[in-house]
Amino acid sequence: MIKVIGGGLAGSECALQIAKRKIPVKLFEMRPSKMTEAHTTPYFGELVCSNSLGSEDLNSPSGLLKEELRILGSFLIEIAKKTRVPAGLSLAVDRNLFPREVTSALERNEFIERIVEEVQEIPKDGIVIIATGPLTSEAMKKSILKLTGEKNLYFYDASSPIVTFSSINMEKAFFGSRYGKGGDDFINCPMTKEEYERFWRELIKGEKAYIHPFEKEIFFEGCLPIEEMGKRGFDTLRFGPLKPVGLRDKRTGEIPYAVVQLRRNDLKGEWYELVGFQSRLRWREQKRIFRMIPCLEKAEFVRFGKLHLNFYINSPSLLTPSLRLRKDERIIFAGQITGAEGYCENIATGLIAGLSAIALLKGKEFSPPPPTTAIGSLCYAISNPEIKKFDPINFTFGLLPPLKEKVPKKYKKGMLAERAISDLKKWIENQMG
Repeated sequence: MIKVIGGGLAGSECALQIAKRKIPVKLFEMRPSKMTEAHTTPYFGELVCSNSLGSEDLNSPSGLLKEELRILGSFLIEIAKKTRVPAGLSLAVDRNLFPREVTSALERNEFIERIVEEVQEIPKDGIVIIATGPLTSEAMKKSILKLTGEKNLYFYDASSPIVTFSSINMEKAFFGSRYGKGGDDFINCPMTKEEYERFWRELIKGEKAYIHPFEKEIFFEGCLPIEEMGKRGFDTLRFGPLKPVGLRDKRTGEIPYAVVQLRRNDLKGEWYELVGFQSRLRWREQKRIFRMIPCLEKAEFVRFGKLHLNFYINSPSLLTPSLRLRKDERIIFAGQITGAEGYCENIATGLIAGLSAIALLKGKEFSPPPPTTAIGSLCYAISNPEIKKFDPINFTFGLLPPLKEKVPKKYKKGMLAERAISDLKKWIENQMG
């Protein structure tokens, strides 16, 4: 019997991987008896931020990570592809259907016992996987900090607003994708220089949600609030989420000064999310300022952007590459609580934590895939004791060791991906042997 605490992406993947080997799992999730500040449903694997799992292009970090997860038999990647919505080269899912399918997969599995209950203390015996996520309850947080002796680490995260399709002015908006890749799957709201300037000025002075004075404003660079990004300069947004490169307004044939993109959030196409518009503005300010965007003058908001505090542990000083606690290897951590930031990174650590727990239960040695792979490099990066100041990280090609031979820059990512996949398959053969 293995206990998994937390039913998010990491915990769900972990439980399914263990159950696949016909090992009983107790999966604890406190929702819906106790909700977090960001979740809204009782379902396992709920996505609280974007509905996109990133690019599927193998020359991108996200694409390589997903391919490795596919090769390793990730259940959640399979479910994501089953519930996908059009999003160009990215794998985006129906926000409502995806967690329902994850929950259904867990319910159908006879080796998984789902327990709706808040676990307030780390169990003192047996193999335990802690995948409570960034919104870990206060009681469990205290238990973790007591065990590890570490300080409370955190950063602020934010989600983006979602609007109804029927409220978008499609006489001004047009379908298309940046660089023309992946089909015309995004709704684009073009802006003139004057419209952009008015919007930018109101955005950077908009009233923000309250933060306690004793908490520092620490944001994750990969999910910076749109208003914080705007403060970095007038053109920052135009070279970021509002860049118009490769997009031509079909009415004028010209490239707009700036473009706000909307990504579909459900299979029916009734909800669209503002891409890159994670925000900590007060809701009334979001309604006022975001309706200044052409095409969104009468926008109906299904969800406003929201700020929440994310808790994580100092993994480099605490964990082995197998994600086991150095001082007590029966305790394993997985998901965003490890500082692995990103949906696919969460799924990957959940999968590795499951395999690590299985090996421990059977008394076998276990090491994650080699650092030449995306998943392996991530595990080694978050467990590197030489890191003295730890911040949450996504997988990037920069985590991979360099190629032995020099190659032209345009081929480098492709060759790194090729090596990673080859080494992962060799690792699987050795593990099976």
